Amino acid sequence: MTKRHHTKLVHEGNYVAEVDVEILDTGDGWSPYLSLEDAQKLDDVREALRKGAIQRAMNLARVFKLIPVSA
Repeated sequence: MTKRHHTKLVHEGNYVAEVDVEILDTGDGWSPYLSLEDAQKLDDVREALRKGAIQRAMNLARVFKLIPVSA
């Protein structure tokens, strides 16, 4: 089994979060996949952003506010 670090993006509303996770590759038919803890971390960040709990999301990930660019 090989592990590699990867950054997943979670987008909710006007925010996007960069979440560091480990991708696990076992070489079987279901690979590559995330650990249960990393999948829950992604869900926790998404839920925090959805509820407006930005500080909670910032404890788990790097959070950015999206600002529209006028044309």
